[in-house]
Amino acid sequence: MDYEDLMRLAIAEAELAITHGDVPVGALVVVDGEVIASRHNERQLTTDPTAHAEVLAMRDACEHLGTWRLDNATLVSTLEPCAMCAGAAVNARLQKVVFGAPDLEAGALGSVYHLGVDPRLRHTFDVQHNVLGDECTQSLKAFFAGLRAS
Repeated sequence: MDYEDLMRLAIAEAELAITHGDVPVGALVVVDGEVIASRHNERQLTTDPTAHAEVLAMRDACEHLGTWRLDNATLVSTLEPCAMCAGAAVNARLQKVVFGAPDLEAGALGSVYHLGVDPRLRHTFDVQHNVLGDECTQSLKAFFAGLRAS
């Protein structure tokens, strides 16, 4: 699967968040072309401010692999990771992060900060942005428009 195929899976995962009132963000962890974890935002569902799709997917991937190191893994997210999620990616030693929509208010992989390539940190990783970015952005815009209309 290429990054667009993987992003389509992440978009489908993101839609699950809407069923419990969470912002529709989906994330996957991929190793050797295989999706080993797939999660969506669960902050509202679990009342946990750290229950972002990216963090949950990395937790599941670590459990699956039996290690905290994800050095051969790629994280695919529908939204540019925030500082918490980007920091977790640094600490997990991810190889690459791929995201769809930029987060111009809180994005930490290029929009506001760029933790993935900051040489002051103990690890850096490759970043691929704007993979199906318009589709990812539309999903988020539709969700927030629905909230405003309520």
